[in-house]
Amino acid sequence: MTAPANPILVEVSRAETVESRHRGAAVVARADGTVVASWGEVAAPVFPRSAAKPLQALPLIETGAAERFGVSDEEIALACASHRGEPVHTRALAAWLKRMGLSAEDLECGASPPKDEETAAAMIGAGQSPSPLHNNCSGKHAGFLATALHMGEKTAGYIQPGHPVQKRWRGVLQEMGGAELAEAAAGVDGCGIPVVAMPLAALARAMARLADPIGLPSARRRAARRVLAAMTAHPYLVRGRGGFDTLAIEAGAGALVVKTGAEGVHAAALPGPGLGVALKIDDGARRAAETAMAALLAHLGVVDDMAKAALAPFLASPVNTFAGTSVGCVRPANGWL
Repeated sequence: MTAPANPILVEVSRAETVESRHRGAAVVARADGTVVASWGEVAAPVFPRSAAKPLQALPLIETGAAERFGVSDEEIALACASHRGEPVHTRALAAWLKRMGLSAEDLECGASPPKDEETAAAMIGAGQSPSPLHNNCSGKHAGFLATALHMGEKTAGYIQPGHPVQKRWRGVLQEMGGAELAEAAAGVDGCGIPVVAMPLAALARAMARLADPIGLPSARRRAARRVLAAMTAHPYLVRGRGGFDTLAIEAGAGALVVKTGAEGVHAAALPGPGLGVALKIDDGARRAAETAMAALLAHLGVVDDMAKAALAPFLASPVNTFAGTSVGCVRPANGWL
């Protein structure tokens, strides 16, 4: 029997006509796994992609690696980041690696151009080539390297599925989400690390346990609190210029942490009510994921009027001509909230 289609979460209009529609699933959960609200098929497995980075950063802290290498809150934020490769990101990462006796050459994420257009243009003008530091996952990889060094594990090949670093965070993901992942579908992320599929509801629960870590073992509870504190204190490092995650965390002023993932995945931890949020846009569109997450945050009442104003460009994002004239809008679809 064919499963029912996920609901339309976001629509794109041109003039008064809806031109495109984005279907997806979304779920809000508590730390005990209770589903508070859901839309669409939330038991279906998804690759969390970079939305899992705050969870992948937990072993960096709970193993003692962060303490040993004096990892700052700024560096914890970078370990959770999908940064845009601006100098503020790459310089901090280079300094962190140097302090550990490593360099950009030890990063196995691969070089990629900066996501930040201004930085990319400046590098082209200066005849500079991108390095692995510009990869938007380089902070996560620096965290993996720190953990491997601290645990006495080989740093070369740390991205391989059988490496202890990868086994460690997979275990964390299973424990935090409460879903068995031993037989889960696996793949490889764009930065080369293994990815594992988990139910969307399990991702939401994992984020809820990050937001409300009372029931976790003491070491993980401390790690969860530090991750949230680092991301809320340094939102610019989590994404960068104009990025949804940076703007939303800034606007939330401690009330929320959001984390984007590739292919239309987005997740949030809401410490006040102790909730986790996860969503997946079926066609993988980032524009739809950001709009849907902004709508959910407003719907859940975790942002004040000032924060809603900051999120307004995502709640009704204009469709412009090349000359800058607004001719349409990307907006939450009617009826799902």
